[in-house]
Amino acid sequence: MQHILKGLRVVEGSAFIAAPSGGMTLAQLGADVIRFDQIGGGIDYHRWPVTENGKSLYWHSLNKGKRSIAVNFRNEAGRELIKNLIAAPGEDNGLFVTNFPAKGWLADQTLRAARGDLIYVNLVGDRHGGNALDYTVNSKIGLPFLSGDGESPVNNPFPAWDVLAGQQIAIALLAAERHRRLSGAGQFVQLALADVALATMGHLGYVAEAEINQEARQPMGNHIFGTFGHDFACKDGRRVMIVGVSPNQWNAIINVTNTKPQIISLEEGALMNLDIVSLDDS
Repeated sequence: MQHILKGLRVVEGSAFIAAPSGGMTLAQLGADVIRFDQIGGGIDYHRWPVTENGKSLYWHSLNKGKRSIAVNFRNEAGRELIKNLIAAPGEDNGLFVTNFPAKGWLADQTLRAARGDLIYVNLVGDRHGGNALDYTVNSKIGLPFLSGDGESPVNNPFPAWDVLAGQQIAIALLAAERHRRLSGAGQFVQLALADVALATMGHLGYVAEAEINQEARQPMGNHIFGTFGHDFACKDGRRVMIVGVSPNQWNAIINVTNTKPQIISLEEGALMNLDIVSLDDS
């Protein structure tokens, strides 16, 4: 799999997480990904975490395996150089990924004038053209209220929607490239970060739960909704997460912790079935 995309050349103009991670995924699969930045580095070039001498571990990690060029694209000569690179001839060229605005010299119609079968994948904040970041999208869909304690929302420090959008960028480009090989036609694919999050929430049943059950899910803290899972403090001050997602795992936890009588008592008190079986019967 490591070299399965060998021969494809993808041009990337990007910043921050989603678009760079999409390009990185393609590079890790063997594509020749060429990232262009303004001379002196883009707006994310020095983003934390950094080394003692100020090198961005973040930037270098998200751009490993790529080639990089620095171009003054504030002048016409620099813009022409990049446009020619994006629209270069050949069946393995004409592939462009960016989260820069698709307007001006980077407008689809401008680049497509140089190559009609261009594949152009453009990430935006929302489908209306507005700006959005992972952390604002995560807040907008309400997840911080589920991960909190009911008093204060807790936003996730891990940029899950950016990472997922990066994978969607890679898939979109490869799907469009296959379409071009079969039909000869290029594509302009615009992907919205907010749509990635909302679609995922729909896939996982969050939207249907709210619409059909007409009730809001309550904050869960470190519990796992719909199954057993929670963290516990250890004697050494560390914490361990214990999860049982299947009846066998749940009953193994009961047997290991020797809590079968207590669980039976909870069943009787709550008038519910907690799926207790003997491990010999499972």
